[in-house]
Amino acid sequence: MLTIRNETQADRRTVEAVTRRAFYNVYAPGCTEHYLVRAMREHPDFIPELDFVAELNGQVIGNVMYTKAALTGQTGEVKDILTFGPVSIAPEHQRKGYGRLLLERSFLRAAELGWDVVVIFGSPANYVGLGFKSCKKFNVCLENGRFPSAMLVKELREGALDGRRWVYRHSPVMDIDEEAARRYDGTLEPMAKERRPSQEEFYIMSHSFLEEG
Repeated sequence: MLTIRNETQADRRTVEAVTRRAFYNVYAPGCTEHYLVRAMREHPDFIPELDFVAELNGQVIGNVMYTKAALTGQTGEVKDILTFGPVSIAPEHQRKGYGRLLLERSFLRAAELGWDVVVIFGSPANYVGLGFKSCKKFNVCLENGRFPSAMLVKELREGALDGRRWVYRHSPVMDIDEEAARRYDGTLEPMAKERRPSQEEFYIMSHSFLEEG
């Protein structure tokens, strides 16, 4: 039986361990996502009401965490929005639909709290089925005016974005200290760092942009 509920203090160590196992060697040898989880909880942009765990038969197997982000319009107006990540499911429970259920529950709660837009960076193959679309379709770009292939947008309220050009800015908490993350990882139970094809896939996607027009 799957239960989705807010994270508690008692869940924190388990959530970090699940995050570490879920991301280790996926995007790079090792990972930093478990360190980001620790940093997010103490940051003012963190939204505790949208910090959920997935619990299967009494065991925490997944987690999603949200922070505030922002869109800036052409005349300087700022729109507060959401981003999430990391979102983690323990490797032995992946591809069973638990991640989808976890995210769908978080979207409902976010809408209840009055949020209307979510922007993330991720593989389109993983997120278009959850209602995410290319950032270019919503005219949401980076500060340099480019549209990353991996930047995806979901409206929690239809029409929340009106086609005007918006510039996305993430929370400063996402700019983690890579060296501090490596030091922290070194204090945990050793895991073998490996090269995997998924790392090259991530490199290609994270360095790809959509053309204007």
